[in-house]
Amino acid sequence: MLTDEVRYKLLKLLEPNPKLSQREVARELGISLGRVNYCLRALVGKGSIKVANFKNSRNKAAYMYLLTPRGLEEKTRLTLQFLGLKMAEYEKLRVEIDQMRREAERDRVA
Repeated sequence: MLTDEVRYKLLKLLEPNPKLSQREVARELGISLGRVNYCLRALVGKGSIKVANFKNSRNKAAYMYLLTPRGLEEKTRLTLQFLGLKMAEYEKLRVEIDQMRREAERDRVA
C-alpha cells in the first residue's frame, strides 16, 4: 500500500508542512484517510519521519510529522527516481508529438 509514488508525495508534502493533519494530507494527495494513517505509520516504522505533539488552539493536541535525516535522504532518492521516469515519459511524448506533426504536415500537403 505504501508505493514509492505515495511515499514520495507524502515526504514532499510533509517537509514544508509538518503540521498538516492526516485529513488535510488525505485531501491534498487524493487518498483515503485510512491509507494516509497506514502510510504515515510505515514511514515512522522505517525511520523516515518522526511524530511530535504540539498544542493547537483548534485541536488540543495535534501532531507534527517531521522528516528525519533518513527521510530527507529517501525523499532525495525518490525525487531523482521520479525525475528520471518523468524525463523518459517526456522524451517519449516529444517523439510522438513530432511524429504526429510530420503526419499532419504530410496529410495537409496531400
